[in-house]
Amino acid sequence: MTRSTDRALFTLGAWLLALVWLLPLAYAVWTAFHPPAFETRFVLFAPLTLENFSRAWNAAPFGRYFLNTIALVTMVLAAQLVLCSLAAFAFARFEFPGKGVLFALVLVQLMVMPDILLVRNYTTIRSLGLVDTILAIGLPYFASGFAIFLLRQTFKTIPRELDEAARIEGCSWLGLLMRVYVPLARPTMLAFGLVSVSHHWNNFIWPLIITSSVETRPLTVGLSIFATSDSGTEWSIITAATLITSAPLLIGFLLFQRQFVQSFMRAGIK
Repeated sequence: MTRSTDRALFTLGAWLLALVWLLPLAYAVWTAFHPPAFETRFVLFAPLTLENFSRAWNAAPFGRYFLNTIALVTMVLAAQLVLCSLAAFAFARFEFPGKGVLFALVLVQLMVMPDILLVRNYTTIRSLGLVDTILAIGLPYFASGFAIFLLRQTFKTIPRELDEAARIEGCSWLGLLMRVYVPLARPTMLAFGLVSVSHHWNNFIWPLIITSSVETRPLTVGLSIFATSDSGTEWSIITAATLITSAPLLIGFLLFQRQFVQSFMRAGIK
């Protein structure tokens, strides 16, 4: 096949995959903005309504769920950036006994599925007396093997001459990290931050297990409980609630998609 044919097939395949991805979202938008009578009737001039969103918002404490989720993703990301930056800096610039073994253990964490550790994590959280708290949801994710690996690779690309110059000027190791390494690694940190926020915004299994009250449930758990008990099978209300919970991520992606792509390209995330 010629190069033009290959390109045409690639473009066609990309559009087909995009269409498959878009169809569920398009159906959710349709049912959310139309009366229940048009859940399966696709009439071009069907009446539009915002009542589904009002009913969904009033049927469950989504305001509280939003606060819980924002607090969760902010706490987890802040802890990951601090802890993983320190660990990555140590692995990239210091020599100490057992360094290779410890870094190998960090890489092993990337191969372990989080679901395998659910029982052990729950036992640990219960022994600490933190069950049904927002801290309990985020605590197992504070140390991210992926973040340590990613930042270590970024830190190793920074010339050591900058270390020597900063040390000659009297800069401490912590000052070197904060004034030299962190600013140069901002694209990588931004790219990881996007991955982290997206993951923990949508995380479901662990928050479902560790929480049992409205005061601690994130959006994913709240939406699941709402869809199974509060609104029955009225899809227009369920899809409206789904759009409410996913709207921040969708709006953020649409507004900053160019910055997102640039951050991923600079960080080397595929």
